[in-house]
Amino acid sequence: MSAPARHSDAASPDAVEAVLPLIPLVLPLAGAVLIFLLAFIAVSMA
Repeated sequence: MSAPARHSDAASPDAVEAVLPLIPLVLPLAGAVLIFLLAFIAVSMA
């Protein structure tokens, strides 16, 4: 039989918990970029 796999006791960091502190910064920036792009498209089509 093969040797059992070694597992470390330290839990791996959760991806969602790593992103959560950045949400208050990323959401307004993404919204501002989206509004800017939509306004740019509207002005260029007019």
